[in-house]
Amino acid sequence: MATPLRVASVNVNGIRAAYRKGMGDWLAGRDVDVLAMQEVRASTDDVTGLLGPDWVVLHDAATAKGRAGVAVAARREFAAHRVALGPDDFDSAGRWLEADLDVGGTTVTVVSCYVHSGEVDTPKQVEKYKFLDAMTERLPLLAAHTPYAVVVGDLNVGHRELDIKNWRGNRKNAGFLLEERAYFDRFFGPRDAPVACVDGVERPGLGWVDVGRVHAGEVPGPYTWWSQRGQAFDTDTGWRIDYHVATPELAATATSYAVDRAPSWDTRWSDHAPVVVDYLIP
Repeated sequence: MATPLRVASVNVNGIRAAYRKGMGDWLAGRDVDVLAMQEVRASTDDVTGLLGPDWVVLHDAATAKGRAGVAVAARREFAAHRVALGPDDFDSAGRWLEADLDVGGTTVTVVSCYVHSGEVDTPKQVEKYKFLDAMTERLPLLAAHTPYAVVVGDLNVGHRELDIKNWRGNRKNAGFLLEERAYFDRFFGPRDAPVACVDGVERPGLGWVDVGRVHAGEVPGPYTWWSQRGQAFDTDTGWRIDYHVATPELAATATSYAVDRAPSWDTRWSDHAPVVVDYLIP
């Protein structure tokens, strides 16, 4: 018999601040089985203390205190976890955490991922490309590890024009550069087939699935992040940069997809909205 698994992902923008603003109320009413968080920006003790005793927590803090940080929490024990990504001299701390769960005898891997935001023509953009290169190398290995894997989180790239309200004004900005979007063309292109990437170069696809786009269809958004400046939230001038990137086998089991957008600007507890997907594990 198939087992339902509700996986939620959110960039909490500092978990302590998020809890002060109401994250706990959201979580208490959402019946989540696995919670992936990015930009935790707190200690492991902080995270476990806020979530409470019903959760088992894995947390990988950033090398620089108060920055980044990813976590995965579940209502069951984890079978294994890994944090290594990329070459040995590459610092991925606080940005990549793989967690294995045994769900009715099936290994399900949930990865909490926080890609660098980047900044054009700076070392920050170089680091972002290094991280995306490491992801490109890791995804096939992850799919070989288990056919039921999903990379969730703030990936800081709008893949297509549908993913950013003001895409025309952001074509030269980090988050919507052709070179960044080309990585996502590969991620979601047919496995091993040549993919004509948006930067004009043909590369082999990796065969993963953008669960949000599949379920939403060819519509703008639904956006998951809004700038704190101006009226971005009120006018829904957002970006869809928070993803569930799943293997085809897991994506095929997704029964629902939701972006938990706050009802109003003053009720938000993060500048990102949680992305919640129900999977049915065979």
